Amino acid sequence: MQDWFQTPPGQYLLAWERTQFDRAVADIFGFHALQLGMPGLDCLAANRMPHRWLADSVPQPGAGQTAAAPGGTCLVTDFAALPFPAASLDLVVLPHTLELNADPHATLREVERVLVPEGRVVICGLNPVSLWGFRQRRARLLHRVGWGELFLPEAGDFIGYWRMRDWLRLLGFEVEVGHFGCYRPALSREQWLRRFEWMDWIGPRWWPILGAAYFLVAVKRVRGMTLLGPAWKTARALANGPVSVLNSHGAGRANVLDDWTKRSED
Repeated sequence: MQDWFQTPPGQYLLAWERTQFDRAVADIFGFHALQLGMPGLDCLAANRMPHRWLADSVPQPGAGQTAAAPGGTCLVTDFAALPFPAASLDLVVLPHTLELNADPHATLREVERVLVPEGRVVICGLNPVSLWGFRQRRARLLHRVGWGELFLPEAGDFIGYWRMRDWLRLLGFEVEVGHFGCYRPALSREQWLRRFEWMDWIGPRWWPILGAAYFLVAVKRVRGMTLLGPAWKTARALANGPVSVLNSHGAGRANVLDDWTKRSED
């Protein structure tokens, strides 16, 4: 997918995603942040956490000096078995990581494991229900009979926006931010993409769910438990408690008792 990002539509998508990541991670605080995949895109550039890592599934040339891990270390690891203890990371970013992974469910479960309570995961992916997705499906049908070329990368299984939200909800995440972007048609030439720039202005209003990419920010929620004691302890506490003499029903009897006591003293 790195080669596709060098094309005009890839550069257009990359610029939009870089803006979304910078805006999302700038106000997420903590100590430890991790980016999984996409070493060519520095998703943590605007984040101010002191410890940031880049992890990839394959070794990258000069990985120790990548922009995503300035002055830090690039890890080569299996995304379904991260070398971090449970509840140890404050932020994990997944730029196209799940859709290019052989087992996205296992990767997302591992992300949930390493995140601290109230930790956040940031996800971006290609939207199959878009102008780009429609062209890709059409190109795949023609490609099977030897015609045409694919518009998007062949690798990966693109995951829909609502499907991704369902996965997050099942793992106990709560989606805080969710929106689409890149509404221009699936065009390969840069000059044609510039001509349709106006679609990025009206797309969020007129066809909001048809953007070529989506962006999600979700927080890990951990529900607290309320322990209830045995019922007999509550009953005993009520039985031994003080009983008020004066109340709405016994006020008349109390007044009669006071009059009788005064007469006896006289």
